[in-house]
Amino acid sequence: MKITGIKTFLCHAYRTNWVFVKVMTDQDGLYGLGEATLEYKEQTAAMACKELERVIKGCDPHAIEAVWHKVYRDSYWRGGPVLMSALSAIEMALWDIKGKDLGVPVYQLLGGKVRDAVPCYANGWFAPAKTPAEFAEKAAIAVDQGFKAIKWDPFGSSYLHIERAQLQQAMACIGAVKEAVGNRADIIIEAHGRFDVPTAVRIGHALAEYDVLWFEEPIPPQNLEGLAEVKKRIKVPVSGGERLYNRWEFKTLFEMRSVDVVQPDVSHAGGIMELKKIAAMAEAHHIPFCPHNPSGPVANAATLQLAACVPNFYLLETMSSDVPWRSEICNEEIRFEDGAMIIPDKPGLGIDIDEEEIRKHPYVPKELRHYTGDLTDIRPENGVKYFNQKT
Repeated sequence: MKITGIKTFLCHAYRTNWVFVKVMTDQDGLYGLGEATLEYKEQTAAMACKELERVIKGCDPHAIEAVWHKVYRDSYWRGGPVLMSALSAIEMALWDIKGKDLGVPVYQLLGGKVRDAVPCYANGWFAPAKTPAEFAEKAAIAVDQGFKAIKWDPFGSSYLHIERAQLQQAMACIGAVKEAVGNRADIIIEAHGRFDVPTAVRIGHALAEYDVLWFEEPIPPQNLEGLAEVKKRIKVPVSGGERLYNRWEFKTLFEMRSVDVVQPDVSHAGGIMELKKIAAMAEAHHIPFCPHNPSGPVANAATLQLAACVPNFYLLETMSSDVPWRSEICNEEIRFEDGAMIIPDKPGLGIDIDEEEIRKHPYVPKELRHYTGDLTDIRPENGVKYFNQKT
């Protein structure tokens, strides 16, 4: 069997555009799916996938490690979000091909299950809340759905520093949510790499009162020394890693003891096997593995395969709702029971896309919301659950 080509598809998804990839083979009807959704650089990521077509065309799709290293080796300007997102999508698709060809889910090819379901925490649950009371109301709804924890960024438009009034407003929001959920779920505070070291430390001290599960990306992501400094100086756990792009960058993260929770993204850090290798590094440091997972249905399907077979997988990031057409552009079947997603057992990644339906939602350019005060504009007013919940 040989790889014969690559197709890419962009699908508008409100806050971003999903980037789906098909790796085609010369075996009739056999192809694999991947996802390279790279917010605000979606067209660039799609073109990077197409440029890699000439590198992998004619290769054996079963030789996943060989193809991965050929792409990585032959990219003189290695690493970074664009190349690694493209490589991640292609790698996912190769696992999908292998699983379909052998008639087994991908997790069976990676050592088999260690769990049947993975507990989830919610992102996006807060849209379009603005006030502490509105956040509290939305939080109660999310917890009633069964999520084990909820995550959000309460810091408005702050960047590097935070005004005293903004900090007080953020803490009021956290306090209101904490009171609303009580002991029914944990709370996770996201910072999106906003702050300098002293500001992150100041906020970390303030968060100690609320028993947060972790403080995510408190400073810009490439300063691993600074992240380690923040971790040493505060009493709440620190997480990071969604904007690191391969095992070598994570090696430094672990050596510096920069995080308590590690969060690589299957669409950006090199794909399924690369995340499994990073998870093994984390396991050797007794660090829980909680992949960044806010993207589309194919990335979610790939992350679920990892959740099945990674012993130190802790919590799955899950968007609490999505655009109504998510169920129309793919055949995703997600079961959500007791706050956990059930691991699917279909061959490969267990998902397919509908090209015709995707064409109904063409690319729409979107801009970063993090420093404009519009962070809660993450889901449309007509957003819906995309998973089947047992009642």
